[in-house]
Amino acid sequence: MVRRKLKKRVKILLIVLVSMGLFLIGSCIVYLFLAQPVEKKSSVEVQLTIKSGMSRKEIAKILKENHLIRSELLFNFLSRLGHRTLKAATYQLQRSMSLDEIIDVLTNGSKYDPNIIRITFLEGEGIKKYALTIANHTDHTYEEVMQVLEDEDYIKTLISKYWFLTDEVLNEDIYLSLEGYLTPNTYEFKNRQVTVQKIIETMLKQTSMELEEYKNEIGNSYTIHQYLTLASVLELEGVREDDRKMIAGVFNNRLSKGMNMGSDVTTYYALQKEMKRDLTTKEFRVDNPYNTRATSMRGKLPVGPICNPSVTSIRASFHPKNNDYLFFVADKNGKIYYTKTEAEHSKKVSEIKEEGNWIW
Repeated sequence: MVRRKLKKRVKILLIVLVSMGLFLIGSCIVYLFLAQPVEKKSSVEVQLTIKSGMSRKEIAKILKENHLIRSELLFNFLSRLGHRTLKAATYQLQRSMSLDEIIDVLTNGSKYDPNIIRITFLEGEGIKKYALTIANHTDHTYEEVMQVLEDEDYIKTLISKYWFLTDEVLNEDIYLSLEGYLTPNTYEFKNRQVTVQKIIETMLKQTSMELEEYKNEIGNSYTIHQYLTLASVLELEGVREDDRKMIAGVFNNRLSKGMNMGSDVTTYYALQKEMKRDLTTKEFRVDNPYNTRATSMRGKLPVGPICNPSVTSIRASFHPKNNDYLFFVADKNGKIYYTKTEAEHSKKVSEIKEEGNWIW
């Protein structure tokens, strides 16, 4: 009888322990879910004002209504821990922030300044588009921005300040000296009155940081100007980093054999035309130090960059993937085909066209 009672008690204890364990596990899962960002990969920003005298309940409701938190109840509980005070201010919050991050921001107070501007410069775009972007976000006109970018005296002062800028950018055949040197990124400035010089030099400082790791490799195969020139071509020829590394290998093979790089994107830049149509045979043959299809450009890189490349394209220019291909062609879906002979290349081009996958 005693043994039977003991077994019954042990059984009950096990059931209680298992139930408690399942409850704790379940609670942890629920907590982890509710504490997660509402939209982890979202770039949406929400401007929110917490007024003086607002209760935690009111703040929680506003956060929930703006899709910044998953649970008002959990926000109320966690924000009370440690006797934290939520400060009245205007905040710039992101839906990718976790519950803890949001509470920390509200506790520390806002540094949000409505006058601050953020300017995003896209990878693969040229300086003229960057100038337009600056004009659209500041009080400067496009013409004013271009005037600074074309000021040779100003360029010379920059050469004296930044180790990676050399006299190569002053080559009279180069359209715009800083093309290829302004790192694409999102930058923050105090207000719309920011000077064009401040914007340019903020971008050049970023470029300096991006290039620092390659300092010891410069001069092994190319000058820094040539590496950035190659990177700019890779940016427009390939989409994936693996392809850009492969294409860099193909270009190096062609140049070592004294062949033309044969990059169509350089012809578009030489002619200052947008890539919206196929070029004519006459256009491809234009003698221009940017046009790597021209006869005079055998064994040569373009005279300078043709766009502002991403860090992945720069990495590909320094660390190409060695291969024995001499040709490549991309279809309209961005898939790239590599071949070793001109006959194989021509055949692949014909196949792409017959399949309706030609880019134009």
